[in-house]
Amino acid sequence: MTVSGNQEDLASVKSDFNQRWLGPLEEVVFEPEEMRSILLQFEKACFAVRTGDGVGLATTGRPDWTTEQKPGSSALVGIVPAFRPQQLGDPQFSAAYKLDYAYAAGAMANGIASEEHVIALGKRKMLSSFGAAGLLPGRIETAIRRIQTELGEGPYAFNLIHSPSEETLERRAVELYLQYGVKTVEASAYLALTPHVVRYRAAGLELDRQGQTQIKNKVIAKISRREVARQFMQPAPPEILRSLVESGLLTPLQARLAEKVPVADDITVEADSGGHTDNRPLVCLLPSMLELSDEIQARYAYEKPVRVGAGGGIGTPQAVLAAFMMGAAYVVTGSINQACLEAGTSAHTKKLLSQAEMPDVMMAPAADMFEAGVKVQLLKRGTLFPMRASRLYELYRQYEALEEIPQVEREKLERQIFRKPLEAVWQETISFFKERDPSQIERAAENPKRKMALIFRWYLGLSSRWSNSGEKSREMDYQIWCGPAMGAFNDWVRGSYLEDPANRHVGDVAEQLMRGATYLYRVQNLNAQGVSLPVELRAYRPVKA
Repeated sequence: MTVSGNQEDLASVKSDFNQRWLGPLEEVVFEPEEMRSILLQFEKACFAVRTGDGVGLATTGRPDWTTEQKPGSSALVGIVPAFRPQQLGDPQFSAAYKLDYAYAAGAMANGIASEEHVIALGKRKMLSSFGAAGLLPGRIETAIRRIQTELGEGPYAFNLIHSPSEETLERRAVELYLQYGVKTVEASAYLALTPHVVRYRAAGLELDRQGQTQIKNKVIAKISRREVARQFMQPAPPEILRSLVESGLLTPLQARLAEKVPVADDITVEADSGGHTDNRPLVCLLPSMLELSDEIQARYAYEKPVRVGAGGGIGTPQAVLAAFMMGAAYVVTGSINQACLEAGTSAHTKKLLSQAEMPDVMMAPAADMFEAGVKVQLLKRGTLFPMRASRLYELYRQYEALEEIPQVEREKLERQIFRKPLEAVWQETISFFKERDPSQIERAAENPKRKMALIFRWYLGLSSRWSNSGEKSREMDYQIWCGPAMGAFNDWVRGSYLEDPANRHVGDVAEQLMRGATYLYRVQNLNAQGVSLPVELRAYRPVKA
């Protein structure tokens, strides 16, 4: 039986199972705010008790399972056990990374997931991945040193992004992670396994004194496609391992051990997210990946099965709880962290993000995979970047060289988008890639279309940096990676202390989401037993501790 929210209907509720509650009636509360306080006492069991005054809640007393109506007893219409935020998700995930919560903040490129971001969460025993994608090796090395100085053994992770057009950066990142003993990487944007991610994984394998395989280098792979997830869930391909051994990058023992363990410890199912995304719904994608994980485990019988977490669209307690109830081992947030104080974004960008609504996002060409037509999800409110980037890709597809673009169109590009002659942009591009990857310029010298792509990527690449640094006069060109979770988060915090971006700390946001999910779990648990609470208790609003 479902109990409606008004007290007259609550008073008419009858227990379907005739259980009784023994305890002092003065401990039963009926006012919504007092009931909320009861629900927030996660460490205590909660009893829904029917009395002559209606249905109220209590944490004292005890259930009487004999069903015999005894003096001083009342009808017991629902029980919620003690349940803390730390119990959400797979405890093995929390144990593996030494966390208080099965929660992680995903990497956001160009240092948006900054050192401050990683350190702030790490000090609260929560995992965050430094946004190494798009950064030069020297900048990544600086971040490694600072984070390791502040956090020691962690918890922390570093992003390892697949860079098909800049393979050198992926290789150098792996070399740095191995050199400095970075024990966890978040691998993202992979379309297939590369020797670099396989090398990182296998280089951390060894045998202990009992002859058991020890995995020193953990991999969390962020994935949205089953065919890619399968590669990370299985052992590394023999041909890649053989090549790495022949190159002297792995020992024969490491290669043999790599044939017995999965490439990744954890798979983050990336649904409709900011940045690189396939815009897939979590309710369809997560069950599919969980099924695949079970299939792989049945085949390989790993000592430690690959865990499957959920990311993309995680911006409210309801979304967090939904992911866990579908079977996610952990949850990963992304877009919502960009508006936090510790993020490596400008004040103007944080303000735009804090005002975003769910429809304020769209897809536009990605800088790192521009030629392949790969798109990323961005904020469209307050910036013209998505439209301007789409126009550049249209021109790239239509013409084979800059010289083929009509003069009028070229002048418009120079005036409105680049704000300088295209030749000047090319010279800056040459200087940029001399430090980053000289082979890019060498290949473009013989290929006019590739040269055009690099010039267009100048704008796409700088636009995200302008957003991070707060480049004046370029506000309408800011590239801001953002998914619909940002708008959902803003709706949720409206009217609370987290509405103001000046109050958004990544640690507070994480804890409020996990506390909110736990609160809603208790509410839904009662609802499943036929106890429907007053409407004002059916949502969790952030309250500053």
